Amino acid sequence: MLTNKQIKEIKEHLEKAQNPLFFFDNDNDGLTSFLLLRRYIERGRGIVVKGSHNLSETYYKRVDELKPDYIFVLDIPNVEISFLEKCKEANLPVIWIDHHNVEGTKDKEVNYYNPYHNDKTNEPVSYLCYKITNRKQDMWIAMIGCFSDYYLPDFTDEFSKKYPELTIANIKTPFDLFYKSEIGKIAQMLDFSLKDTTTNVVNMLRFMIEVKEPTDILEENSKTKRIFQRYEQVNKKYQILIEKARELVKGKLLYFQYGGDMSMSSNLANQLKHEFQDKFVVVVYVKEGSANISVRGNDTRRILLEAIDGIEGATGGGHENACGAKIPSGAIELFKERIEKKVK
Repeated sequence: MLTNKQIKEIKEHLEKAQNPLFFFDNDNDGLTSFLLLRRYIERGRGIVVKGSHNLSETYYKRVDELKPDYIFVLDIPNVEISFLEKCKEANLPVIWIDHHNVEGTKDKEVNYYNPYHNDKTNEPVSYLCYKITNRKQDMWIAMIGCFSDYYLPDFTDEFSKKYPELTIANIKTPFDLFYKSEIGKIAQMLDFSLKDTTTNVVNMLRFMIEVKEPTDILEENSKTKRIFQRYEQVNKKYQILIEKARELVKGKLLYFQYGGDMSMSSNLANQLKHEFQDKFVVVVYVKEGSANISVRGNDTRRILLEAIDGIEGATGGGHENACGAKIPSGAIELFKERIEKKVK
């Protein structure tokens, strides 16, 4: 967990920021982290960082366009040195809140906050942001970020009492909520909305900044119409893929490879691991010469990093039991052979 001193420092930065720019990861933990901080200070803009969980220098053009006085980086494990150098040249303070096990970040000249560097814990960034803002009315937003990142926070019972119609009885795992409850349906709707066009994502963010109650999202109207449409579009494709993946279950390894116009490898890997908890799950999405890989299972980070070691252009990382990588498509067979050997 962050220390009281760190929480105080972050709050002070938020209060100083008059025109902050938030860069956040392209998942529910990143989204809800942004929403929690944005709703708290009631100012600032958010930019979704898509792709390989890396804030590259190319994103600095948004800084030039929007002229912020503060940069907040949320739930992103990697930020390019060149991006940070440009911020330093512009005298822009960078507040970076993360929870991944990434070495070397302490050496960068930024205000870096990570519970893993405090006590080896890795609470979701949405949990950290909720502890920073401490707004009870936004508990449901933090709850979505937490269970989407496979974490049941210490306010789970409080949430269930406040919103009994959105939860379920006998919650055993975070994904019980994600796949079996109404708050889980909201989480899936938001997750799929992040996979929309930039214009539609911006409209979704505007709606979520203002929305009062979670049940407002479940009511189809002019404000939520596109969220419902996108959910139905993506869910149709998703259900086809998950059915194909289920057919491949055999032995210790569940390896599923697919293509198409949309990457859903992380979503697929999460559900497959939830359904087949004794399996080592690897989902590979191939498009335009590269492959995005999501891995779930015991000791996955070590196994994944060893499997991509020496592959030119490969990048990877994440949590101990849930991580991802990107490799050239020409290296897929080598990667698969290595994974099969290691899992066996």
